[in-house]
Amino acid sequence: MRVDTPSDLDAAAVVRVADGEPLSLSPGLLERLAASRAATLDALASGARVYGVNTGMGSQAGLAVGTGDQASFQGDLMLARAVGTAPWLDRRTVRAVVAVRLRTLLEPEVGISPELATALAALLDAEAQPAVPATGNGAAGEIIPLAHLGGYLTGRSTAVDGSAHPAPYTFGAKEGVAFLQGVPVATARATLLADAARLVVAQQLVVVAGEVALTRSPRDPYHPSLARGDAEQAEVLSALRALAGPEPSPRMLQAPVSFRVSGPALAHLLRSVTRLDEAVERLLVGVTTSPALVDGGFVGTAGFDGFDLAASLDAVRVAVLHAAEVGAARLHRMLDPRVSGRASQLSPEPGRQAGLVALHKRVVGLVHEARRGAAPASLGAMETSQGQEDVQSFALEAARAASDALDVLRDVTACELLALHQARLLDGPLEGATYGSERLQMVLRKASERLSPSAHDRVLGSEVSAIDDLLRVGWACDILAPGRHAPSRPPH
Repeated sequence: MRVDTPSDLDAAAVVRVADGEPLSLSPGLLERLAASRAATLDALASGARVYGVNTGMGSQAGLAVGTGDQASFQGDLMLARAVGTAPWLDRRTVRAVVAVRLRTLLEPEVGISPELATALAALLDAEAQPAVPATGNGAAGEIIPLAHLGGYLTGRSTAVDGSAHPAPYTFGAKEGVAFLQGVPVATARATLLADAARLVVAQQLVVVAGEVALTRSPRDPYHPSLARGDAEQAEVLSALRALAGPEPSPRMLQAPVSFRVSGPALAHLLRSVTRLDEAVERLLVGVTTSPALVDGGFVGTAGFDGFDLAASLDAVRVAVLHAAEVGAARLHRMLDPRVSGRASQLSPEPGRQAGLVALHKRVVGLVHEARRGAAPASLGAMETSQGQEDVQSFALEAARAASDALDVLRDVTACELLALHQARLLDGPLEGATYGSERLQMVLRKASERLSPSAHDRVLGSEVSAIDDLLRVGWACDILAPGRHAPSRPPH
């Protein structure tokens, strides 16, 4: 990927970089960075007090940093702020963080040098995984994880494997404080989580369509006229109708409530992801540095505030957990012979064999545990920094909570897929299954390839794990039509 302008590093590009795509900076971009760097150095030469350059930070902003100390001060900013410990962010997320950090440093009001931009691009080419803490931020911005990443860049922090940076970079005037500003870690996590959420929605669509087709439920709840004024629901209902196919002889007058509300639940999740996309975009293109060079002078900003992102992540988590609850209810109905049309608990020998009753108990336990901590992670500011006002946004905590919720929904999806596989086995050879559209049958066969060909009682945990692995590598990623709601690519 060649970056000619900052806008080239949009959210889709960040996902591609996270997945391993190389990145290069154009000569024209580096020339523009050199010009904005020169303007920054000219403004610094005026001798005015500039936060974090010739003054301390936080409650020590009133203390001057001597001229002789200013050169080393920018790198020293990373030292005492690197207080994080494991768990560390995984390699894919760290690559996304570096890409977002680079993107937000490319704007002219930041004033970094071409050398710093080049050093960050080179970091993406390296095999090392800088040790960036995933938890324990508790700041208005992200000074703790960014101090670890900046420390690795300067050779003072290490990678996850303990290795040091082979070619340490030395921060120039204002570059250290610029590196610590903003919320690029949460922005990167939100970018990847939005993509993951779209993938889970696509996978849930297959599951819901499979359950509707297998139970011969009425297609009434998915009629296109029911999506009036709701683009997301129209997209979801269209996908469900196409996958499930027609049913001329429904087995019941009305499908269970959990079946009927599945469309609105997934549509709401897509809407929540769209709002998260918009928050990410605002942080990618906005002024996230402080102080920022504006009209030849430096001004303090609130660019470190990540509440917009944190609140959007919280909204996604609630939508994900609602989808998981609806999925748990659908799975319960699948074990009921009045709904499924198969033996109770999808057992090949009811009474003698348990079937999938314990699988539903697993799902209920996971969903219950997840919703116990469903209070907004974005709330709970506390006083820090020796009593200096510090309003935390907790965007990283919100990202972690959203990620945990997605793991639960993925597990629910895996268990529902296993129930569909079991029901199909009870009908006879899988090759003879004809319910639903040809595309639905093809996608479900792909999932069944990793599962037992026998419906008899067996250790099911390994099959849930096998399906979970399949979901994580992008099974059914092409179910949503290309566009803003489709996952950009299968994640690793």
